[in-house]
Amino acid sequence: MTAEEIAYFRNLLQQMLKDAQNKGESTLEELNESPSSYADPADRATAESDRAFTLRIRDRERRLIHKIQEALTRIDDGEYGICEECGEEIGVARLKARPVTTLCVNCKARQEEGEDVQGS
Repeated sequence: MTAEEIAYFRNLLQQMLKDAQNKGESTLEELNESPSSYADPADRATAESDRAFTLRIRDRERRLIHKIQEALTRIDDGEYGICEECGEEIGVARLKARPVTTLCVNCKARQEEGEDVQGS
C-alpha cells in the first residue's frame, strides 16, 4: 500500500472515530435525560422499548469505536491492509468499503461459509 493510501485511510478512520464518539456522546445524553412518568402502561412500554433500542445502538457504536482504534493501531504498526488469515494484502476497494476489516474478500467469504454451515 502506498504512503498516500495509508494517509487516506488514517484520515478516514480518524474521522470515523470522531463521528462515532460524537454519536455515542449524544446517545448518552439522550439516555441521561430524566424519564417522565407515564400513566399509561403502553406509553411506558414504548419508552422502555425505545431505551432498549438506544442501548443496542450505543453498544454497536462502542464496538465500532474499538474496531476503528484497532485499525489505527494496525496502521501505526505497519500491519494495516494485511489479511489476518492468509497474510495477503486486502484490496483497496474492500478497505474503502469496510475500513476496519481484517480479512481479505476470499478469507471473509470462507469465514461466512463456515458460519452458514454451523448455523444450518
